[in-house]
Parts: sequence; C-alpha cells; structure tokens
Amino acid sequence: MFIVNRNFQAGTPLCTYGELLMTTLEQDIHAIGRQARVASRTLARLDAKQKNSILIAMADELIVRSPAILAANAEDISAAENNGLTKASIDRLRLTDLRIAEMADSIRQVAELADPVGEILREWTRPNGIRIQKVRTPLGVIGIIYESRPNVTADAGVLCLKTGNAVILRGGSEALASNIAITKALQAGGLHAGLPDHSIQLIPSKDREAVRIMAAMDKYMDVIIPRGGHSLIEAVVASARMPVIKHYDGICHVYVDHEADLPMALEIAINAKCQRPGVCNAMETILIHRDIADQFFAIAAPAFAKQEVELVADDSAFKKLASLAYPNLRAADDQTWRTEWLNLILSVRLVDDTENAILHIETHGSHHSDAIVTNNPHTAEEFLASVDSSTVYWNASTRFTDGGEFGFGAEIGISTDKLHARGPMGLEELTTYKYLIRGEGQIR
Repeated sequence: MFIVNRNFQAGTPLCTYGELLMTTLEQDIHAIGRQARVASRTLARLDAKQKNSILIAMADELIVRSPAILAANAEDISAAENNGLTKASIDRLRLTDLRIAEMADSIRQVAELADPVGEILREWTRPNGIRIQKVRTPLGVIGIIYESRPNVTADAGVLCLKTGNAVILRGGSEALASNIAITKALQAGGLHAGLPDHSIQLIPSKDREAVRIMAAMDKYMDVIIPRGGHSLIEAVVASARMPVIKHYDGICHVYVDHEADLPMALEIAINAKCQRPGVCNAMETILIHRDIADQFFAIAAPAFAKQEVELVADDSAFKKLASLAYPNLRAADDQTWRTEWLNLILSVRLVDDTENAILHIETHGSHHSDAIVTNNPHTAEEFLASVDSSTVYWNASTRFTDGGEFGFGAEIGISTDKLHARGPMGLEELTTYKYLIRGEGQIR
C-alpha cells in the first residue's frame, strides 16, 4: 500500500462510483491517472524553451542528489545479491557516479534536440480555399512498464516531457528504491523550473496487480509501453485496453559469412556478446557459414574462453569446439534458439549459406537487431533487404541499437512492432499528429 498526493489541480475529475468500489491499490493508481491527464493538458501547451529549461534543471538535480540515488541503489543491489540475481542482472541494476553523470548528460542532450511538437508535416490548400495542416502533437498520457535498469526512469521521464506527454512509470521491484530516488530528483528539479505537477509519476508498489490495473486504465492513458521479459509483455498485451508498443525479447544474431574478414567478425562478435551481455541488443546467437567454421573457431574459441562465455552449440559446431577442448560447452536443444540469455552464454549454429542464416533468424529471432559480417556487398544487401527486424547491420555490432547511438539523445525502448514505432524510440515516436483546418466561412 502506498500514499498518493490527492491535492488535485483545478479541473481534475472526481472519482466515479465504480472507483469507490476498487481496492486501495486500484484507487491510488487511478488517482495517479487522473492527475496525469490534467498534467498532460498543461504540458501540451509548453513551448520548447520552457521544456528545455525544465530538462536542464532535472539534469542538475540528478547530480545534486547523486549521493541519495547511490544510497538507494545500494539497497537494491544488496537485495538483488541476497535474492540470487545473476551477475549480468546486477550489472543492469547497478548505478555509479559515472552512470548518473551519463544520465544527466543524456538529459542535456535531449534538451538540445529539436522539439518535434508543432512540426508541420504537410500543408496544402483545397480548391474551395480551406487550408489544411498536418501537425505533430503529443500522444497525451503514456504508461511505461519496465524492468531492472533504473536509468530507464530518467530516459522515459525526460523524453515524455520533451514531447509534451505526461508519463506514469512502473519499474521493476528489484530497482524500486533507485527508481523512487531518481523520480524524486526529476520532480524536484523540474518543479523549480516550472514543471507542471504530476507530469512524471512513479507507481511505488511491488504488487504485480499494478500492471493489470495500468493496462486497463484507458480512461486516463493513451498508450502503454512494456519493456522487459516475455511474460511481462504477454501480461500487458492480454489485458491492455489501449494501444501497446511492445519491446519484445532481444534475440539478436550475428551471421559470419564465408566471405567475412574473420578478425573483424570476431571483434564484432566479442563486442556484441561480452560488452554488456545483460542488455536487449546483445548478441544471443552466432551463425557461422560452414565453409569457414574451422578458421573462425581457431581464433574465436580462445577469445570467447578468455571472456568466460558458455557456448551452447548445434551438433556440427559442438564437435568442432570439443576438438578444440573448449572449456565451457554444452549441446543445444530446440529451445536454445529462442532463448534470450542476458548473460555470458551464446548459442552457436553452423549454416550452409546466407539463405539458411536468414531463415534461421526469421524462424527463431525476435525482430530486434541482427547483423551480417561479410566483404561481399551483394550478399550484404540481400541480408539487409531480407531480414525483417527493426535494425539490421552490415559489418557492425548489434550493440548500436540504442537511442543515444542513433543520435536520439535517449530512448523510450526498442520497439519490435511495425505500426506507429519501430526500433529505437526517440522523440518523434512519442508523438502523433492532428489536422488543423483554417477557413473563411466555407460550407460543404
């Protein structure tokens, strides 16, 4: 149970009779929704200068409150270690002075980006003289449900603010103390610079019922964005009464073609798997052209062993790696290819050609991020055109699938959907549009 400030702004709708029959948790979350709806109307009218001033104040406050944020994060880390979370999961959860500084820098970068709200996408005049404009506008109120990484709290809050949207956040239970501390910093810094009350709100409850309540709250929320494990997303999709933008599993692939530069391929593979194995754009499966498997394994096996990567290999790859005495090796099964390891574990499969690599990705992938390493431009273009994922790479690591790396400043998530948003979601993906029509008395 938790307490919500019930001093609503003027114009806040009163609760309905149906809401009086709700549980305390439902009443509290609906109160947050009502407050967000009111805040969204004010946010939509802020100009770019006002929003940017608020963002800079938020970034400054994050730095000021970094000791409190780190203390809260230490509570979360201690609980995670006691609960037996994996090393990679704890890395996703951990904050440091550097990571907080990076969060603040990311906010400042968002402030420097062009404001998409009010952009005229198209305009024309009809024969009868009416003038029509198609103009970019905020979505309204966005609900975001996410797991583990507390920096998402800051990314989501500032991107929604920049686009004139109110946001309701529900982070993972393992990061609750961190998320509360970050939200307080954003709210405090923003309020000093004119942030409307209740623009950024966090549901500070570990009760999983909060997810179902949010998903059913179409009266107050315009869109909901889940980012996390498969079970979370399925739960949201099953009960959502508003549009859902999904951030599904990151089952990402790197295909090493028989015409690849093998040292380059190894460098890309090590980066894609080992730099941060617990994130969604990390490689989970490597596909290797059968013709160059021996040469590639000769250099890759020692490199992966040095990084302490466990390899889960198909029959052909298993035999080759076993002959090299790879120290941490096991046989793949049918579930291997659909597993998002989020750890120093890598699925390995040999394929006969590019067509088979593409077929594997389309059959087992999650349409997130997939790469080919090859020196043949025709093969590369075939791969780029044929793989139906949100981001497809030629001779580059999948780890670049990131709003900051794409120049968006930050991201709300990586959408694996096709409608409204796909890939890293920046400012434009948090807007919709409306038509403005100006006339001089025309009637039909």
